[in-house]
Amino acid sequence: MTEEYKEIGEFRYELLKTGNMKVPGIIYASSKLFKKMKEDKTLEQVKNVACLPGIIKSSIAMSDAHQGYGFSIGGVAAFDAETGIITPGGIGFDINCGVRLLTTNLTREIVEPKILELLDVIYRKVPVGVGKDSSIRLNHEELDKVLTDGVKWAISQGFGTEDDLKNCESEGQLIDADSSKVSPKAKKRGKAQLGTLGAGNHFIEIQVVDKIYDKEIAKVFGFEKEGQIAVMIHTGSRGLGHQVCSDYLRKMEDSFPEIVNSLPEKDLIYAPINSEMGKNYYSAMCAAANFAWCNRHIIGHAVKASFKRVFENVELKTVYDVAHNIAKKEEHIIDGKKRKVCVHRKGATRAFPAQHPEVPEHYKTTGHPVLIPGSMGTASYVLVGTQKSLLETFGSSAHGAGRLMSRHAARKSIDGVEVKKELELRKIYVKSPSAKGIADEAPQVYKDIDEVIRVTEGSGICRKIVRLIPLGVIKG
Repeated sequence: MTEEYKEIGEFRYELLKTGNMKVPGIIYASSKLFKKMKEDKTLEQVKNVACLPGIIKSSIAMSDAHQGYGFSIGGVAAFDAETGIITPGGIGFDINCGVRLLTTNLTREIVEPKILELLDVIYRKVPVGVGKDSSIRLNHEELDKVLTDGVKWAISQGFGTEDDLKNCESEGQLIDADSSKVSPKAKKRGKAQLGTLGAGNHFIEIQVVDKIYDKEIAKVFGFEKEGQIAVMIHTGSRGLGHQVCSDYLRKMEDSFPEIVNSLPEKDLIYAPINSEMGKNYYSAMCAAANFAWCNRHIIGHAVKASFKRVFENVELKTVYDVAHNIAKKEEHIIDGKKRKVCVHRKGATRAFPAQHPEVPEHYKTTGHPVLIPGSMGTASYVLVGTQKSLLETFGSSAHGAGRLMSRHAARKSIDGVEVKKELELRKIYVKSPSAKGIADEAPQVYKDIDEVIRVTEGSGICRKIVRLIPLGVIKG
């Protein structure tokens, strides 16, 4: 594939238009990260996405990109919001898998002596792992309200505060949600999972502010000093979102066999966005996204309660909550003109800069926080987007470290018990119901988060604000 791409600037590669590609591919990577992308199907998937009808400007891969289902994970693409398409493969199975970040008024010196006790309390309050049910019992009408209202439903039930809502992307609700477009099977899977963490790469992590790069913006976000304790929550829409994706992939394949036959990869099956199928999927996706925001919000409420049980005079505030797997209808400047588009972000997150109309009022002068977690045992980052991100990536950034090794390969070569011991030697404490789960998510199965961030900042689409390191981790 050497002749099909070229380096076009620092941390940028262009996948040249060939064959049925409608647009070029743009890959954000260092030579080290690009080499890894060439070893799996990332570049091939970027090329395949570039063949989709109506794609605008370019098929994008962020610095954490790796092989996924349909799109690469770390893939971004936009289509016209009226005449374009929508594809579940460009959003992912875990709809609105995302991150919520909380700050505290505590320091490492206060928390570290009680870290095991704190992890135990959170572990009891937040159901963790495969098949773990919530203590929240929803009837059908209540679940429909969750799917329609998102975080607003949780606040009406006494979970969290209005301040949490204001510090959430889209205020935790997509208004195009329609619970009737979510199948009974999906609802059954999600009904007992609200307020649960799940398994896989989901986590609750007690973190320490390791370095502040911009004190002024950090203070706006709630970071006062190095050594301060924060909490990062990473989970999504659980079985409900997975089932929504599965349902509509099958429906689209059955409804549009001619499209399936025309695709370079059937996992890119799509529907015209304003067809009945396209509208139904978008409404169901919005509902699943609302469920995910509500889920993280309730977990955040449980984390606050856990801290208050262990520590006196503790205050926790929500910094922000961002989606990583979603399609959003947004306005962007395309060829000098404002245009409404449907941006697919799969393993990518919004990075809207200062003064953007969709940034919360209290972050207008800074831009909203961009939350990029690392892997278990490595750093995470808080950044802000730039005007360049709007021009180049539809206001998007990387979302994490990106896997190097499959879960199957990790289980064959890594001992989860040993990983836990090694982390404890570094004073990072892990609580998980499964040694296999720890092996799946061991630090060595992920790319170097510092390199991912170096590219993200070096390319000019984000700026580093805070670096966080783990102290205690709860894994599914």
